[in-house]
Amino acid sequence: MKTIFYLAIMLLVMGALGYAFLGWEGLIWGLGFTLVLAGFSGRFPTEMIMRFYRGRPLQYYEAPELFAQVKELSYKAGLDEIPKLYLLQQRGINAFATGHAGDTAIGVTAGLLRALNARESYGVLAHEISHIKNKDLKVSQLAMLINRLTRMFAFVAQVLLFINLPFLLMGEAPFSFVAILLLIIAPSLSIYLQLAISRTRELDADLEAAKLTGDPNGLANALERIEWFSTNGWDRLFRPEGQGMKIPAWLRSHPTTRERIRRLRGMDFLQRRA
Repeated sequence: MKTIFYLAIMLLVMGALGYAFLGWEGLIWGLGFTLVLAGFSGRFPTEMIMRFYRGRPLQYYEAPELFAQVKELSYKAGLDEIPKLYLLQQRGINAFATGHAGDTAIGVTAGLLRALNARESYGVLAHEISHIKNKDLKVSQLAMLINRLTRMFAFVAQVLLFINLPFLLMGEAPFSFVAILLLIIAPSLSIYLQLAISRTRELDADLEAAKLTGDPNGLANALERIEWFSTNGWDRLFRPEGQGMKIPAWLRSHPTTRERIRRLRGMDFLQRRA
């Protein structure tokens, strides 16, 4: 429900901005562009996307257990097909899902294959398969599309405002105060809502992954290990936990690792008590 609410607000902001400066035509063109482009977005072949990240198809003999895990999780999630696996030659521990119905893939880094044990990789793969099951890829693309169209409208509005600057200076403002206020806040509000959608989908994917595996601690352990490997060694030695520069929650595309682990540990505790 949160995702639908955020998307609705994003559409409302974009439509209001278009209407404020271009009238009904701006509103209709904005919604029309959104519908048309949403139909074509995400249609790039997964092979092309993985090549962009310098990935290659992972061979079965390289990670047979990983293939078995993906097959089992895909069956549990009720997917129509098993996502293809790609290997990214990166030292960091990471995985991501991409594609669309009929052509999905999961990319895993070489660092993930080396660093995570079977229980942890099972949790990470469950998280990515949850994104596919919940159609998060489509939702993310739609949010990104609306945000870009909002920024495009804001740019057009700025041009119109500049052209009409002499009239503004003479006190003959062709645009209302509300329109100018929308021009100021719309681009920032749109990106904040897009980030909020991303955080919501990540937490939902964690929840779904825990249900698929029946082992919330598996994903929690993986997140702890990923956080450990991604943190600079000097920071771990000389900067106590919780100190240092913090990014505000509303500027993050993902919830904090600590929050995600806390939620997963809580789920495991409730499961054991049930």
